[in-house]
Amino acid sequence: MAAKTALTWQQLQCLVVDHLACPKDDAAILEFLYEFVDTYRQSEKLYHSAAIIFKGPDVPNEALFEELFWQRLQALSNLDAQRYGYDRRVVADPTSPDFSFSLKEEAFFVIGLHPGSSRPARRFTYPTLVFNAHAQFEQIRANGRYENLRDTIRTRDVAYSGSINPMLQDFGTASEAYQYTGKAYDQAWKCPFLSQHDSVNHHSAA
Repeated sequence: MAAKTALTWQQLQCLVVDHLACPKDDAAILEFLYEFVDTYRQSEKLYHSAAIIFKGPDVPNEALFEELFWQRLQALSNLDAQRYGYDRRVVADPTSPDFSFSLKEEAFFVIGLHPGSSRPARRFTYPTLVFNAHAQFEQIRANGRYENLRDTIRTRDVAYSGSINPMLQDFGTASEAYQYTGKAYDQAWKCPFLSQHDSVNHHSAA
C-alpha cells in the first residue's frame, strides 16, 4: 500500500540487479539505498519506497525465496555494520516486537515479492525487495491515519486473495520479521537474521 502510494506520487525508486543469491551487487544495492535514505530524510512528504528488482531466480518457491531473501538482507546488514550503527529507534533482535531492519541508521519495513508467493498480493514477475522507511509508518500513526491504512490493506487483501494475510499483525504487537517475505509462519519459526552492528566500531550517520 505504501509502495503503491509512493509509485503514484513518483517517490518509488527502483534498481535492477542480477540474481538474488549473488553477492556481487551488494555494494551497488547498498549505495542505492544510502542515496534513497538521503533523499527520504530531505523530503517533507510521506510514502517513500525503494525497490530492488532481481532478474533471477525465475520462479522461486517460497522456501527458496525466504532463504535468499534473508541471505541478501544479512549481507547488506553486515556491510552496513562496517560503517554505521543500528537505528536507535528500533531493535536489531528479530524476535522483538520493536524489530525493524536498519541501513545507514534508518529503519526499514522490508516487503518481499516474487512469482511463487502463496499470497496473490505478493506476486510479482521478478523477485523484489521493497524497502519502506519505518519512520513514515510512525508518522502515519502519529497523524491518526494508521488504522485507516491498515483496514484498507486488509480489505484489499480479502478482495484479492480471499482472506487476510495471517502474518499481517497489528503494528507493534509482534515482530515485523514475520511479515517480510509473505510466507506463513508458525510460532516455531526462528528468523535467521543476526545483526553484527553491536560487535564493530562505527561512526554516526552523516
